[in-house]
Amino acid sequence: MTLEPGSAEIIQLAWARRMGFDDGAFGTAAGRRLTRTHEAARTLQFVRLFGSSALVGPQWALDAAAGYSDEELAQHVTLLTITRGHGGHGLGAAALFFADDLPLQQPAQELTVSHGNPEAIELEALCPPDDVNEAGLADLEHRFTIIHVDDGRRTPVACGAYTEREGILAELGVLVAPEWRRRGVGALAASIASHEALASGLTLQWRSDVSNKGSLALARSLGFTAGGIQTSVLLGA
Repeated sequence: MTLEPGSAEIIQLAWARRMGFDDGAFGTAAGRRLTRTHEAARTLQFVRLFGSSALVGPQWALDAAAGYSDEELAQHVTLLTITRGHGGHGLGAAALFFADDLPLQQPAQELTVSHGNPEAIELEALCPPDDVNEAGLADLEHRFTIIHVDDGRRTPVACGAYTEREGILAELGVLVAPEWRRRGVGALAASIASHEALASGLTLQWRSDVSNKGSLALARSLGFTAGGIQTSVLLGA
């Protein structure tokens, strides 16, 4: 699906606030890269959204980045190179997808969905740590866990969750138990969380590591639109 006219500006507004810029900063950048000096920053962060870009970090990092193009800064290796002498490490590059409406996923049978935290925590215990970290359920306020019921035994199989950012975006996360993958439950969990967020008047944001092919494919299959990339590194003390 495509975004409605004006949705890109709303998304850029949310990110301008998140990165400490004035509300209209992305709209007035006119093709130039936005930069903001933050000497106490623990990260160097580059974001490209709908053709506009922004970089936030210590002044030494902004100076070192000045000679690189946006395409180069979008690559994690570039930020690692810039920050090598300052302990730069980790975080990586994430593709950003957005939606202001999505088709409703219909389950093949009646579902049991829990809004409680214990079920989401139980699901995390069934999944590899890397998957748990990327889904980030612990940081997402609203959780919708699909429960499989068999002979009275209740097992969490997938969770879609979101939290509100800057009063505009609903940042989504989805986690699926390994043995339940490729059965469509991840898409259902994502659809449930997405439509709850849309009903609250929020625009959807899907963030996925650029190497996570499964997550990227799920975002596209649900109807999300690619909008940009976020690349960042942690800085040493």
